[in-house]
Amino acid sequence: MQRIAVFCGSSSGASSIFREGAIELGKEMVKRGITLVYGGSSVGLMGQIADTVLDEGGEVIGVIPQMLEDREISHPNLTELFVVGSMHERKAKMADLADGFIALPGGPGTMEEFFEIFTWAQLGLHHKPFGLLNVNSYYDKLVAFFDHMTDQQFMHEKYRSMVFIESKPDQLIEQFKAFNPPDVKKWINEEQT
Repeated sequence: MQRIAVFCGSSSGASSIFREGAIELGKEMVKRGITLVYGGSSVGLMGQIADTVLDEGGEVIGVIPQMLEDREISHPNLTELFVVGSMHERKAKMADLADGFIALPGGPGTMEEFFEIFTWAQLGLHHKPFGLLNVNSYYDKLVAFFDHMTDQQFMHEKYRSMVFIESKPDQLIEQFKAFNPPDVKKWINEEQT
């Protein structure tokens, strides 16, 4: 595991605990020699994790769309910055660069990035680990909803089990190292497999 893409808020959130979670993840990644791939911004949790990794001597690759670069919110001190044409290109580039994906707390943009990676995994478009860093129980209700989707048979248990959920970065990264993707037979009646 050489590079992990981190999706997170361009806000710092309502509690300093979220910022502390970003710092803890950044330090753990540097400790393990893992490069951060992220959205390239200098603000919110995005800026915090980038600053932490850089301050600890790690490498940070940012991917930012031109429209956000034009607003001068990109981080000025990254190891490498890719400026792309659109949000779609940003997600595709981050997916290509990363060996795994972590969502820190964030809003709709974070969720959209995370769910696209989740959907791609279900379709077999990638075989990389992904998970939620559940800082301060932020994702508890989302995890309960995953269970509800499974109970109501809108998500098969083997896909539900693809999502790692941990409250500590070291535990989440250890789960990533042990990841073994399930066989994907999407769109076939599961009772026939």
